[in-house]
Amino acid sequence: MGKVWICDAGSDPKPDGDRFQLAVEALGTGEIVGAVGSHQADARTGWFEYGITIGAEHRRQGYAAEAAVMLLRFMFDENRYRKCQVRIFAHNEASLALHRRLGFVEEGRLRGLVYLSGRHHDVVMMGMLAHEFTQAHPTTTTASP
Repeated sequence: MGKVWICDAGSDPKPDGDRFQLAVEALGTGEIVGAVGSHQADARTGWFEYGITIGAEHRRQGYAAEAAVMLLRFMFDENRYRKCQVRIFAHNEASLALHRRLGFVEEGRLRGLVYLSGRHHDVVMMGMLAHEFTQAHPTTTTASP
């Protein structure tokens, strides 16, 4: 941990409840390396959906995992959501692997849902419950003197 900071992306000055977009900034350089955000949120039923993107030149450096954990911790711990969902193109092996490492479970596949680059692609639905996140990513606490 300690590679990124997530901050207001500046694209929407008025967030829509628990739906927001944040920039992922590399600590040390201040360079914006990507974005993370929640684009669906239903506080009544307790689920949200999020997305993350990291620029090609910054991938495989831990930025996505760290930014995702920060966002998930905020939504689960601070906002008390109980479930997170994510939609991933079935051919995006790196994102599927990242989300499995984070503790997400494949919940389904939407066949031929998206038309991109001249062909239809499947979308994999993955989910994680708040208690699964807490088990996979416990907070570290330090004892006070």
